[in-house]
Amino acid sequence: MSLRWPDPASIARRVALLAIGILAWEAMARSGLWSPLIVPSVVRIGYQLWLLVTRPESLVEAWYSVARGLGGFALAAVVGVALGVLMGRSALAAAFFGPVFSGTYPIPKIALFPIFIYLFGIGSLSKVLLIFLECLYPIVITTQAGGRAVNRVLLWSAANMGASRARILWRVVVPATAPFIFAGFRVALPIAMIVVIITEMISSADGLGYLVMYSLASFKTDRMLAVVLVIALLGVALDRLVVRLRNRLVFWERLESYYAE
Repeated sequence: MSLRWPDPASIARRVALLAIGILAWEAMARSGLWSPLIVPSVVRIGYQLWLLVTRPESLVEAWYSVARGLGGFALAAVVGVALGVLMGRSALAAAFFGPVFSGTYPIPKIALFPIFIYLFGIGSLSKVLLIFLECLYPIVITTQAGGRAVNRVLLWSAANMGASRARILWRVVVPATAPFIFAGFRVALPIAMIVVIITEMISSADGLGYLVMYSLASFKTDRMLAVVLVIALLGVALDRLVVRLRNRLVFWERLESYYAE
């Protein structure tokens, strides 16, 4: 597989847009129209960002958030893929679970967080379980769609060659559904980070969400925005990790529009 080098023009456009955004923010900060508490300068935000990425205690807070987010996401990935494949290939399972998912999907799961706290405490367990619940839906729905979209010719060919149902499921259905599974992962992973930050802002004494609330309560807007930048960078890094993993595992189906620069 040949290496694909990034387009220099694309990189230049991204750098230019980033520079324009930074300059516009700095112009707003120095205009005097807004208080430094509302619009701190880029220099102050950069200094706080440097402190966050160099202090061990800040890295520990980031680790708490990432561990909770990935824990709930991993649990949802295991359960969601299994349930999605089952619903995609079984009419009975789709008829039973379909109305349950379609009826409960619109419910904001964060509204259930007080119940989770009451049942599982204010520690990490309640947060991980809520993340699992939030991430489960997009993974199940996309995986089910992939399971239903498997080419019938592939299934018939495998059956005619004497493959068992279990072998057809593992060697035909799962690989054919893999692009949909990873699409669900890319939707669910940012949701995991969003939920972990919100839950830490509500009830936690550690994590990046706690740092956001503590900084805001201390009127340290520059530090709060630096934490927000760290969250954004973590989100980008995790998304790129999923894309690279998909590129490595689903090597037979490189969708160029999926990786459009």
